[in-house]
Order: sequence, then C-alpha cells, then structure tokens
Amino acid sequence: MDDFPNLDCLIDMALDEDLHNNGDITSESIFSEEEDTFVLISKDNGIFCGGEVFIRVMKRLDRSISVKFFFSDGNSIRQDDSVAQISGKVSSILKAERTALNFLSMLSAVATRTSEFVKEAGDRAVILDTRKTLPGFRHLQKYAVRCGGGSNHRMGLFDMVMIKDNHIDAAGGITAAIKKVRNRWGDRFKIEVEARNISEVKEALNCRVNRIMLDNMGRKEVAIAVKHIGGVCETEASGNITRGKTRGFSLTGVDFISAGELTNSINAFDFSLKVWSKS
Repeated sequence: MDDFPNLDCLIDMALDEDLHNNGDITSESIFSEEEDTFVLISKDNGIFCGGEVFIRVMKRLDRSISVKFFFSDGNSIRQDDSVAQISGKVSSILKAERTALNFLSMLSAVATRTSEFVKEAGDRAVILDTRKTLPGFRHLQKYAVRCGGGSNHRMGLFDMVMIKDNHIDAAGGITAAIKKVRNRWGDRFKIEVEARNISEVKEALNCRVNRIMLDNMGRKEVAIAVKHIGGVCETEASGNITRGKTRGFSLTGVDFISAGELTNSINAFDFSLKVWSKS
C-alpha cells in the first residue's frame, strides 16, 4: 500500500461520510461486544481487485477484525464465489462494510473493464488508461487497470510531456510547441504529440518525438498514419474508442490504444457481505 500515499485520507473521508458524529446508530443500538464471521460473495463475473484496500478499511476502523481472502488481485472470479471470510465484532464489521465494499466494487469494475479491452485487442496493441479518473483515486484506479492487464499512461501532468491540440493552437503549431518544451526540459521527459490529421503526423515526425497520438481518427486513417510513421516512433490511437472498436484499431498496427472508458464509465462490480452459515 506504499504506492497509495493518500489512501488513509481517502478511507477516513469515506468513513466520515457514513459515520459522521453519531456513528452507526443502528448497529450500535443492536450489538455491543458480539462477534461473528461473515463471508464476502461475488455477484458478478470478472477480475478481482482491491483486497488490500478492503482490509485497510476494516482495520482502519477496528484492528482486531480478521480478513482472509481466497483470491488475489488480478484473479478471475465468478458469480457466487466466496471471495473472503471476515471475523470480528459485528458492530465494527457493519460500520466498515459499505465503505470497504465501495472501494472493492469500483476497483474490481475498473480491472474487469480493462480485461475486456485487453481481450479485444489480442496480442497486438497495449491498452492504456487516461487521466479521466475520480479525483483522489487516480493511483488506485491506475493500479486496477494494471490488475486487468492494461498499462498506465502518464500519471499526471508532471511525468510526461503531452502536447495536445490546445497547446498546438496556442503555440502556433507543433514545431513551435516542441521547440519551447525542449528549450525548457531538454531530453528529461518523453514527448508525445497529439495529431489530428496526416499533415500533423508528418510535422510531429520531423520533430523526432517519442510518441504520436492519433486523436479521433477513423480506423482507416490510423492505419495510413501507422504505415507512414513506419516504426520511427511509438503510436497511440485515442478518442472515443469503445470496447467494440478495440479489435479493429488493434489490427491497424498501432502500438497503444488509450480509453477513458476504463475508469470513467464503469458499472460497479457487485459484492455482498453475509453472515457465514455454519450449517
């Protein structure tokens, strides 16, 4: 969990949303020191992700809670699978239940959606995420993308130069924008340029960039651009590429396909926490 420096802050905010000043007024009225064992059940088919975060939520509330997972992040799970066993004070487990499940549902949904894109792409293009993430959850969501078999694009604005259409238009062209970037940073960062047409592809190639993003181009235009680039630099297709379009774009020979849908258009993966039947 060292990769998620703000995780405890996220958990604390999420728990406070549920508990606020009065705590769990229902569970605290019914239970005191009673203990029991619960089972976490998958209600969907897909890729499991977020086990350590689930544990972190539980133990953030009560360190005596015991959680045993039967699957690891990145594993496939099926509907009705018993995913984990949770033991401890009933009131503590019920207080943490929804917050822990919210993290788990979101991360498993991202991993599952990513795995679907990866399957469609086959062994050709690498599937990338974008910066279209929930505020504060970027590290977690990008981790889930990796669990689903995808790879991460830049983490933020700080780790890779990405010259987009607004940069190009405001700077007076691709060449002018790249010149300013290199004057400022030299070769410290990789440079990617967004190209909207073949003419911009040619200009970016002449500037010897590391990657060219073929933005909102059709499949045929992407294929032409990839052929023209000829492996001189990396290529990335982007812009409204849904899962159903992934295979076609992958067959163009493009190196990467990025999709905001991996993180910003997901349906929660459904889990249920039930008291364990000892019969």
